[in-house]
Amino acid sequence: MNSETLQDDLQDLESAEDFLEYFDIPYNEAVVKVNRLHILQRFHDYLSAQTPGEPSDARATHDLYRGLLSQAYSDFVNSDAQTEKVFKVFQRPPPGVAYVSLDEAFGRQS
Repeated sequence: MNSETLQDDLQDLESAEDFLEYFDIPYNEAVVKVNRLHILQRFHDYLSAQTPGEPSDARATHDLYRGLLSQAYSDFVNSDAQTEKVFKVFQRPPPGVAYVSLDEAFGRQS
């Protein structure tokens, strides 16, 4: 396996199940069914957090990717999407209460 082959293979993968099967990671279909987008986003986040420059060896790159995907999948085996807060919608702080005076609302100045 070389780096180009790995990258070409990854280009062809379309679903979380495809990625998990490609990297030979056993998975529970029920977990993936509910969390597929979260798993792939977390995998992407883990890849993005890596220091620049992949390992020069394709096998090492494959093993790195496999480990990160396995970690992303495990996050959702042991937790849920709302707790993990992968997507921005889950990261928003709860809405606060804002005070706007009637003068400010209607443009009146005292």
